[in-house]
Amino acid sequence: MTVRIELDPRTPDEAGVEAAAAIVRRGGVVAFPTETLYGLAADATNESAVSRVFEIKGRGRDVAIPVIASDRAEVEQWVGGLTHAGDRLADAFWPGPLTLVIRAAPGLPRALLGGGDTVAVRVSSHPVARALARAAARPITATSANRSGAEPTALPGVVLRELGSTIDAILDGGACAGGAPSTIVDVTGGAPRLVRAGAVPWDRVLHCLPR
Repeated sequence: MTVRIELDPRTPDEAGVEAAAAIVRRGGVVAFPTETLYGLAADATNESAVSRVFEIKGRGRDVAIPVIASDRAEVEQWVGGLTHAGDRLADAFWPGPLTLVIRAAPGLPRALLGGGDTVAVRVSSHPVARALARAAARPITATSANRSGAEPTALPGVVLRELGSTIDAILDGGACAGGAPSTIVDVTGGAPRLVRAGAVPWDRVLHCLPR
């Protein structure tokens, strides 16, 4: 049976977040609210937990899964190092809706990377998402909480209806705000490259980089 943990998304209850984090640390999968939609959180350093996310979504293993960390230190400890450009952009936009594609740390599950050697990571500005990563003490997966091919949702009731029999818990913070997804920028090469337009305009990204 899926555990439903209701909380205030602006000031999430520590006990509720810790209960969900304990499930993540045990290899479970928890639905949680982000700035725009509900996502699926699993321990991004645990191969079997990441595999469960693919099974729940019915998703092909050739598609990488992005991750959320609680802060820069967690990114560098678990996910990978930032280039000079990555440092500049993280300083300017984290926590916030900017996802950076970086070289993956050697210990990350290969399934997480979709067959490549890079990983997409951000520090979320949503209080629940960031608190969950902090309490779990490791990065969490941040793929949308829906089956592959279905529409992502901002509503916890839809998550429970569609995925309730397959996930271990949901942090129910009510409806998410919706809106544009995070902007994704690849900072692994010589010059940053826009991968997906989103909430942070590309001209603002360029403005933060040396000319």
